[in-house]
Amino acid sequence: MSKSPIRKLELLAPAANKEIAISAILHGADAVYIGANNYGARKNASNSVEDIEQVVEFAHQFRARVYVTLNTILYEKELKDVERLCRKLYKIGVDALIVQDMSLLRLDIPPIALHASTQCDIRTPEKARFLESVGFSQLVLARELTLSEIKKITDAVTIPVECFVHGALCVSYSGRCHASYATIGRSANRGECAQLCRLPYTLQDSNGKILAKNKHLLSLRDLNLSSNIPDLVQAGVSSFKIEGRLKEVGYVKNITAKYNQELNSFISRNKDNYVRSSFGHTEYVFNPKVDKSFNRGFTTYFIEERKPAAIASLLTPKSMGETIKDLRLLHNGDGVSYFDKKGEYQGFNISKIENGKIIPSGKSSLPHGVEIHRTHDVEWQKLMNKSTSKRKLNVDISIDNSGISAFDERGMIVRLPLNVTKEKARKKMDYSEEFRKLGNTIYSLREFSNGLDNSIFIPRSELADLRRKLLLLLDKANKSTYRYDIRREEDKNISYPSDKLDFRDNVSNSVAKLFYFDHGVKHIENAIEITGKAKATFPVMTTRHCILRELGICKKNIHPTFIEPLTLTNQKFKFQLKFDCKNCEMQVLANQ
Repeated sequence: MSKSPIRKLELLAPAANKEIAISAILHGADAVYIGANNYGARKNASNSVEDIEQVVEFAHQFRARVYVTLNTILYEKELKDVERLCRKLYKIGVDALIVQDMSLLRLDIPPIALHASTQCDIRTPEKARFLESVGFSQLVLARELTLSEIKKITDAVTIPVECFVHGALCVSYSGRCHASYATIGRSANRGECAQLCRLPYTLQDSNGKILAKNKHLLSLRDLNLSSNIPDLVQAGVSSFKIEGRLKEVGYVKNITAKYNQELNSFISRNKDNYVRSSFGHTEYVFNPKVDKSFNRGFTTYFIEERKPAAIASLLTPKSMGETIKDLRLLHNGDGVSYFDKKGEYQGFNISKIENGKIIPSGKSSLPHGVEIHRTHDVEWQKLMNKSTSKRKLNVDISIDNSGISAFDERGMIVRLPLNVTKEKARKKMDYSEEFRKLGNTIYSLREFSNGLDNSIFIPRSELADLRRKLLLLLDKANKSTYRYDIRREEDKNISYPSDKLDFRDNVSNSVAKLFYFDHGVKHIENAIEITGKAKATFPVMTTRHCILRELGICKKNIHPTFIEPLTLTNQKFKFQLKFDCKNCEMQVLANQ
């Protein structure tokens, strides 16, 4: 399938609010995703239309894009409100909506581009082709895919494909986790996940034999594919997404800067084939370090197939920070952690460091010989709280006897007549410094060409006014020529890859149901959030993460000494496990 010889690569950063969105753009993001209304309990993940409009205004200067997340399932009574919200978002210039619910394809909304969320559980070329055919402009793949699986999907479609490269991992296939709703009535598909996967569990067999006690068996490490960018590009990925649910600004600055550097480094080695999807160059006052930000330890998950490496963070779901081997790197006030002799996670703040020894605050103590992790770096946090980057657009300015022109890296060209006071110069004039004074604008002078007659003198106040008008013209030219993606047309003759949908497919309103019927689905179960119940014992998670493999007792490698079924239990919850060894998948079952 033919594709453009020059591919645009996009770094997509999270934005919990307006300030973080702007910071992400300043630190090199080509696009940000930001919530408008989650139609669930997480109202703190929502932003006003007015705030999103300000983000759009700022981002579009660099031709960076703004995507709004509407990726929850929608109830019947909410559809009219969603239509009104979509109209507002279209009016303020939002570039696309990231959605899960298929009703968005049929609602009365403007022709705004739609992206299929990772909640759509895109794991096969067949589903990817279907979603492209019905009108989606970009596909966010499941996090669990290998490079070869990603390539099969990118080869099957013509639209951009997006994948996660950094941040927290859901243990279940996204969009197919119902553990939270099944146990305490909080829907992960409504932004209300209780994160039961981060809790400790005891694993035992049907005879009561304990295989693991009080371990975080479902809690995964954080994804880190910063070293895999070239492979992902070669596999056909165009958009690289940083996961960051409600992450603070320091996290977004640091991680965005890191991946901005990685993408730029790759493109510098492959200039004839790839460019960034936005414009501008970013300068930092810090060196990005991923382990400085919140992390549970890192994994590449399944991107490199099933290598024998740890995927889960068995001992704690809390941040592991950075490993410290030299105590001289620590500061007074830093937060540190360690694992005690029982394997339990402990931590404290440093009161002071005296004679090479750590003096903890309070009554804490540090056992001899333990590995120290710094989870809070006081000096780093002070740095992150400051202005840490500038993003500028290169502009060339030329002036001659008849006018002044500007050309910037976005391709904008503007010209003004030289309607100024012209006096006889007493000496040869050099006006380049006047046009280097671009101050707090987004522009940086790359080249200045002076074609004025040496005998002409122009007052500097009038040159400054010309400079200001010239930059305003560039801004207007950018706004008037900004290109939006338009909603793709739905092919109503395409058939969905399956003719049956169960509760895990999250059909929660009549419009979505009609959409699937129109595409050949014969039988549709309502989402569990609609029925409020499911079968007696049913899967609340399906995952490629296998607890047996993590514990080194994979049934493919050893003869099992346990009797199935196995169960996960803690003080509140009990889940049964089912293993599909042929497909290397594990199901977590709950009783309704």
